[in-house]
Amino acid sequence: MDDLPLSDLDAFAAIARERSFRSAARKRGVSASSLSDSLRRLEERLGVRLLNRTTRSVTPTAAGERLLERLSPALSEVAAALGQLDSFRDSPAGMLRLNVPSIAVKLFMADLAARFLTLYPQITLEIIAEDTFIDVLAAGFDAGIRYDERLERDMIAVPIGPRRQRYVTAAAPAYLDRRGVPQHPRDLLAHSCIRHRFLSGASLPWEFERGEEVVVITPSGPVIANAVEMEIEAALAGLGVIRTFEELLAPRIAEGRLVPILSEWDSDFSGPFLYYPSRNHMPAPLRAFVDFVRMEQRKSV
Repeated sequence: MDDLPLSDLDAFAAIARERSFRSAARKRGVSASSLSDSLRRLEERLGVRLLNRTTRSVTPTAAGERLLERLSPALSEVAAALGQLDSFRDSPAGMLRLNVPSIAVKLFMADLAARFLTLYPQITLEIIAEDTFIDVLAAGFDAGIRYDERLERDMIAVPIGPRRQRYVTAAAPAYLDRRGVPQHPRDLLAHSCIRHRFLSGASLPWEFERGEEVVVITPSGPVIANAVEMEIEAALAGLGVIRTFEELLAPRIAEGRLVPILSEWDSDFSGPFLYYPSRNHMPAPLRAFVDFVRMEQRKSV
């Protein structure tokens, strides 16, 4: 195994994580054929088939699953060790991959990323927005952004973005004129509601709080979507009641196109966190980003 190329192992891990030669090649900035060559060399050298591939799919074999499970942490440590060389550069350089919820992209990530990359122009920042709860490290990310109820306990968490947020409820004036104004969350059971469904298939109940009282309902209605833009457009069209982040609805409320309802039941909650594993050797791009985020939070206090 002394002559086993590390680059071939890394290529295998990238293909296995993406379940696609093209996707892995695009993210690595190489050709799909070069990754195919790396995988072929690795399988020939090991004498074991690692991936099953057809014209439509790429899936790890049992051996491939086992290798990927053990290999991912090791490759992360290698990347971190190489990243330490950035301390000898004038500025950190390299790739930083973040997995973030779509709401973070809409509310603050674009501005934050622009200011960060202005300070560190040699860093390449890759942001993947998705609301599915995944193991970000196993998926090849350096860090993720999640809300506190979704944070793994063995992770280090750093506040990022707004520190307090609210869920508000609203509907178009025409809808309220037609159906009446709900006075209590349970009244929504008799109303048309616009629901959000995550890519995982989950559609969460609506939870309302007023003082010590908590009311949880499972709404129904004519629209279910996994894109908040579609949900807002449906509410503006008078198709039903929407409940989502205040920041997303505030412009429409200010314009009078949506009317807030059940305001005393608005839900206040903690903002998101950047989270990453505790490591002896943190990659230099991640260290720079963590320091930058902490500095931004101190400015906002």
